[in-house]
Amino acid sequence: MNTTNLNTFLAVMQTGSISQAADKLFITQPAVSKRIKNLEDEFDVALFDTVGRGIIPTQAAYDLVPHAKRWLDDYNNLKINLKNNQQTVSGKLVIGTSHHIGLHHLPVVLKSFMQQYPDVQLDVHFIDSEQAHKAVLDGDLALAFLTLPPTQDKRLHYFNLWQDTLQFVTGTGSALAQKTQVTLEDLTHFPAILPAANTFTSQITLAEFAKHGLKPYATMSTNPLESIRMLVSIGLGWSVLPQTLMNEELQPIALAEPLALQRDLGVVMNPNITVSASMLALLALLGLALPEKFHIG
Repeated sequence: MNTTNLNTFLAVMQTGSISQAADKLFITQPAVSKRIKNLEDEFDVALFDTVGRGIIPTQAAYDLVPHAKRWLDDYNNLKINLKNNQQTVSGKLVIGTSHHIGLHHLPVVLKSFMQQYPDVQLDVHFIDSEQAHKAVLDGDLALAFLTLPPTQDKRLHYFNLWQDTLQFVTGTGSALAQKTQVTLEDLTHFPAILPAANTFTSQITLAEFAKHGLKPYATMSTNPLESIRMLVSIGLGWSVLPQTLMNEELQPIALAEPLALQRDLGVVMNPNITVSASMLALLALLGLALPEKFHIG
């Protein structure tokens, strides 16, 4: 239903004249006549009869008046409510997160968020960083917490929140645990347990080996880092894990030349997605401010 046509119709009914309605609405008389004709075509009825130089409302016009007023009131109330809802921190907030961030960085943040904004229904999707990145790009997720890609996509916006120092590790009972002055070439002769080659974390490790023309001997692959930690701890191979995952069952590999590897963790957002009040509140809790290119609904 075109609200402009309804407003014009009510102006004609109130003034009793096409010309006076045009003056009231600051439009031309032909524009008023066209809008009335649009309503007549939509309802397939005549709303006004032409008598001499004037018009007389038909019974259909009188019947339409209360409905038109109610529809316009409902429409205006809906606009106000939708606007207020966008400004209120409530409703459903869907976020994606990698398993590692969801387990080791987000709990404190999300707990504080829910305490401050109990009217928000938080829906957390645990998803690999690479899949979350694509979901944000495709518009399936408004925002995601993930390992930031080594090469960022210009269509998205990234916030760097945390840095994970990466450590070459092995199980305490493995042969590598007894060695010192281990080189990257030495490591290629021992089984490696790494995330899939297309993962952002694995790309950091593989790039370091590639600098020296080397490639790790990966005997198995699994993406959850907690799973890799378990496999390494029982002696099935070495890996590269965040410092936050170190425990008494793991031992740093004594590299001949220590490497300062790290990965950046943060938030990725799509500037084409309207930002809700709930999303703004979560970002504010993290100390983040949106650039002007984002549309806040």
